[in-house]
Amino acid sequence: MLAGVDVDAFVLAHRPTWDRLDQLVKRRHRLTGAEIDELVELYQRVSTHLSMIRSAAGDAAIVGRLSNLVARARSAVTGAHTPLWSEFARFWTVSFPVAAYRAWRWWLATAVVFFVVAAVIALWVAGNPEVQAAVGTPREIDELVNHDFASYYRDNPAASFALKVWVNNSWVAAQSVAFSILLGLPIPYVLFQNAANLGVVAGLMFNAGKGAVFLGLLTPHGLLELTAVFLAASAGMRLGWSVIAPGNRPRTQVLAEQGRAVVAVAVGLVGVLAVSGLIEALVTPSPLPTVARIGIGVIAEVLFLTYIIRFGRRGVAAGESGDILDAPDYDLIR
Repeated sequence: MLAGVDVDAFVLAHRPTWDRLDQLVKRRHRLTGAEIDELVELYQRVSTHLSMIRSAAGDAAIVGRLSNLVARARSAVTGAHTPLWSEFARFWTVSFPVAAYRAWRWWLATAVVFFVVAAVIALWVAGNPEVQAAVGTPREIDELVNHDFASYYRDNPAASFALKVWVNNSWVAAQSVAFSILLGLPIPYVLFQNAANLGVVAGLMFNAGKGAVFLGLLTPHGLLELTAVFLAASAGMRLGWSVIAPGNRPRTQVLAEQGRAVVAVAVGLVGVLAVSGLIEALVTPSPLPTVARIGIGVIAEVLFLTYIIRFGRRGVAAGESGDILDAPDYDLIR
């Protein structure tokens, strides 16, 4: 890593390399064989320079120039029009998992706080008849625990229910992403509302001896669904915190990177929530044994976390930031 005081010397030492790469990129259609080899070599070298400058909190203007140069050089190396499938594959193997992996501390903290709040409220509701009376009449509570909770999952056609669930889950995650515009400030309240609702229902179900029904119907899809919501919320709150405490990098640079990470997370979660919706529509109300249904939910959750950890860790180790502007063919000049 470069010390802040060495950045100017680093720039001075490597500027000729950057200028040479810029010249080769501009002449991309008229290069000799030797110059093509030089272009590839300089592209790799300058990509490393960019990673070093970023880690050293270099000047935003320098980072911007190098990002632009590397993007144009990548376009020249890989071809002017990278196939759509290649961009699609890069998003799912680099951009999304790296953005998610880099937010793991926020992600984990959000999950822990959410479940602690839900558990505290569930215990409060289950152990206090006065609180239960405030929630609803005995008849309403009886209807909820003995009919409404289970019928929600079982009384709708699978296809229409899957679409309904996907839209609802996407809306919750979209709120978290949208509130990132407000620096993530409303997100804790949105999470608290969902934790409180979960806690109240859990308290009523367990108090009525329906805890197994509650877990059997909620766990198959709930693990993946809540993980997606936690990821969306953590990305939004992390964006807000980057404005408050940008570290030793320019605030505008950090804000831009985190903002693009939120976009990557939002797009990725569309697919994750679609899987969650399918599980909720097809597995949760199925006649499979409770253990089997919960097992499917656990497998889906483990597969998702393994995917994020494997591809995210690999991308971070390779110097990837998850920034969607680093993808092929994002040429900022042409």
